[in-house]
Amino acid sequence: MKPQLLERLLELAVAIQQIPAPSFAEGRRAAFVYELFQSEALYDVTQDALGNVYGRLPGSGSAQPLVITAHLDTVFPQGTDLSLRREEDKIIGPGIGDNALGVAGLFGLLWALREKALEKNLGEGALTSPFSRDVWFVANVGEEGLGNLRGMQAVVQRFGAGVKAYIVLEGMALGHVYHRGLGVKRYRIAVHTPGGHSWVDFGRPSAIHELAKFVYRLCQLPIPTQPRTSLNVGLIGGGTSNNSIASDAYLLLDLRSEDVQALEELATQVERLVQGANRPEVRFTQAVIGERPAGQIPADHPLVRLALASLEALGIPPRANIGSTDANLPLSLGLPAICLGLTLGGGAHTLNEFIYTQPLAKGLTHVLTVVESLLSQAAP
Repeated sequence: MKPQLLERLLELAVAIQQIPAPSFAEGRRAAFVYELFQSEALYDVTQDALGNVYGRLPGSGSAQPLVITAHLDTVFPQGTDLSLRREEDKIIGPGIGDNALGVAGLFGLLWALREKALEKNLGEGALTSPFSRDVWFVANVGEEGLGNLRGMQAVVQRFGAGVKAYIVLEGMALGHVYHRGLGVKRYRIAVHTPGGHSWVDFGRPSAIHELAKFVYRLCQLPIPTQPRTSLNVGLIGGGTSNNSIASDAYLLLDLRSEDVQALEELATQVERLVQGANRPEVRFTQAVIGERPAGQIPADHPLVRLALASLEALGIPPRANIGSTDANLPLSLGLPAICLGLTLGGGAHTLNEFIYTQPLAKGLTHVLTVVESLLSQAAP
């Protein structure tokens, strides 16, 4: 992979990272990508009602297209300091790996494919590829948090089963091939009491106290290690003032499991705890605020084998894995899909998130090898 292309890719990742893009507010970043798609002379550049941005690199045949996606949104709210610092072997800053580099990777792949096309004597500036199928590049919204994969859902609704494969790009996790989608269920659990004055009405139930006791009971639930399953209270809120007995409080709960049945069993236990916490003057309610469907293709699926073999050929220890990514959506429908990482990094979802720059050459080569192989295969 040419150093100039890699540096150009990193510069684009930095430019994308500097544009705030919380879930449900990806508009500025989407507009930036839309203009870049147009400047790259992709065909059929459009934006759907949700904000997903599409562009097509036409192939020379009529085989099923390949769809390559990367999510635009980040976990960081508006107003987050997006300052970056660059060290000798890394770039550090919120969202640089998840997923500014992933979005930039769409363009890195496009540039690499065009270089390959030129090598095949298609002519300077050629817009078509020497392969048998179109490539759709998609920058989608709503992957993080309560975005609930809404962007990817629209992508899959648009293309359905009529594609060769869905390839999802993430900035980090090089070496992993995510071919299994981790099931996720999220709740907002709230409690309401009459409340009152901290001194005058002492003895009345406090919504915050009741919620704290509820969290303790959640932590006593047996969580299986096989299949791996998790429970996390990620956010708590409520109350009026320091000297008020809280009348309202809430928490956000995240449940995950490798196994659909284990996830549902844990969810049932949580819902029973909610029902059992109700008593006079204490009312608990629950609402499902997010679900990510589980699904998978087998480890011996040709798409998975291709991705693993490509990693091994590059000297990268390959690992077939499970994760919660945009690939969950097509995988839940039994469609061929994998999620691939472009480099190594750490600190995801923190202000000190970082990516290593040196492994990017192998990461982009890996994705390019997988894509080239899929593009050269005969129909469908």
